[in-house]
Amino acid sequence: MVNQKSLKRFLQYRLSLIKFQRLGFEKVFSYNLGKDVGVTAEQVRKDFSMFGLKGSKRGGYDIKYLLKTIDEIFKRNGERQVIIIGMGNIGQALCNYQGFKENNIIIVAGFDLDPAKYSKKYAIPVHSTDKMEEVIKKNSIRTAIIAVPEFAGQEVCDQLVSLGIKGILNFSPVNLKVPEDIVVNYVNLRNELESLFYYT
Repeated sequence: MVNQKSLKRFLQYRLSLIKFQRLGFEKVFSYNLGKDVGVTAEQVRKDFSMFGLKGSKRGGYDIKYLLKTIDEIFKRNGERQVIIIGMGNIGQALCNYQGFKENNIIIVAGFDLDPAKYSKKYAIPVHSTDKMEEVIKKNSIRTAIIAVPEFAGQEVCDQLVSLGIKGILNFSPVNLKVPEDIVVNYVNLRNELESLFYYT
C-alpha cells in the first residue's frame, strides 16, 4: 500500500509539473522536479516507480504523461464527492471554498445537530445527522470531513465508519480510533500555529 507521505509528494509533484508546463517545458528530469519539490532525484524516481511511471535518462519524463497519470491516481477525471459533519465556522468555511469545485471535489451535504442551521442558506444542503445514512447510500459517499467539537469527534467517526466511510479528513482536535482499513488525515490548526510560535 502506498503511504500518505508518498501521496502528498505526488500532489507536490503535480503543482511543480503544472508550473514547468506553464513555463513552456514539455519534459522534466527527476533532478529538476526533486529540486523544485525539495526531495532528491532518487526519491522522485522511487515514487514514480511505485506507479510504473517511466522516463528516459536522456529525455527525462513527459510532463503531459505525468500529469495525466497523477490525475488518474487521484481520480481527478470525475466528480469526487464528500460530506461535512459539523456546520460551525470551519464547516461553513469549507463548504464555501471555491478550490474544491475547481478540482472536481463536490461537497454533497452538511450535517449538524442544530435545527436552526437546516433552514439557513448555505452553499450546500444541511441536514440532521439522522439523514446521514440516507445521503451516504444514495450518493455512494466514501469520504467525509469531521468538523465537530472534540467531545463528539469519536462518536461521529464511529457512525461514519459504520455507514461505509473509508476516508476521513478530521478537523476535530482528537485522535480518532479507527479500523485498519480506514484512512484518517488530521488538520489541527491550533497545533500548526503553536508549532510556528516555537520557531518564531
